[in-house]
Amino acid sequence: MRPVKLAIVVPCYNEEEALPISARSLLDILDRMTVDGLTTPDSYILCCNDGSRDNTWQVIEQLHAADNRVKGISLAHNRGHQYALLAGLKTAIDHCDAAVSIDADLQDDPEAIIEMVKAFNKGAEIVYGVRSSRETDTRFKRVTAHGFYRFQKMMGLDTVFDHADYRLMSNRALVLLSHYRESNLFLRGIIPQIGLTTANVTYSRARRVAGESKYPLSKMLSFSIDGITSFTARPIRFIFFLGLFLLVADIAVALYVLISYFIGHSDAGWPSLMLSVWFLGSLILIALGIVGEYISKIFVEVKGRPRFEIAESLLD
Repeated sequence: MRPVKLAIVVPCYNEEEALPISARSLLDILDRMTVDGLTTPDSYILCCNDGSRDNTWQVIEQLHAADNRVKGISLAHNRGHQYALLAGLKTAIDHCDAAVSIDADLQDDPEAIIEMVKAFNKGAEIVYGVRSSRETDTRFKRVTAHGFYRFQKMMGLDTVFDHADYRLMSNRALVLLSHYRESNLFLRGIIPQIGLTTANVTYSRARRVAGESKYPLSKMLSFSIDGITSFTARPIRFIFFLGLFLLVADIAVALYVLISYFIGHSDAGWPSLMLSVWFLGSLILIALGIVGEYISKIFVEVKGRPRFEIAESLLD
């Protein structure tokens, strides 16, 4: 075992209330790990400002002035959590042996970082932080989250159950991650595809230290759709098989209509006609929506625009 130069990457969006608290907690953990010989004295925190509308960047500047181990980058525009996280990880590649990603709200227990570094020293190149329970979630959040993971599995995604974006990645894993060029980012799906030695560290999730959640239900649904459509074409395949099933059903209905006609029971039923029209119309619109989702992703990818631009940085 040798001391690790560790980068703790913290994506931040409107976190002026939480960031001073989380920075103190993370610096304390770095101090303790340095004393124990787990990390080097030049290990640091990298705060990634995702175009915040409050004073998050000013807070990062103040923290950097007070302790040089707090560094920062600021994206030119708000690009979303995944882009801010990726920007931080790519920035840290040349300045660390390993990087841990954690949100500024500290709902993910920062004490688990110590166990992650120990697992890294034992040979794991990717260490996932996995929640031991969801007791702090509402019943609705528990049901929808577990349903989301099961649906992902059914759709063919290789994701870690009850894992968000709290993980440690070795420098080699970061380099391999940088080879993935897609604009539709879903890091929870990309990182398991890297294929290096992995380990899990469990922890209990707490409540936010300050501020408000940045993931309301609408964003969670959008994130779920992006995750599925970025990694599998299985929904389109389901449409195809549904079409085959409806074709068989149409043939059966046609036979029934012909038989009814020849035996003299061919009265037209308005309710059944309307139900059929509405049912098939709904299926057509759903199918068009799914296909459109994939086309929109192709549209974004083929343009090849930069995924993010860094406007300011505090790396000295």
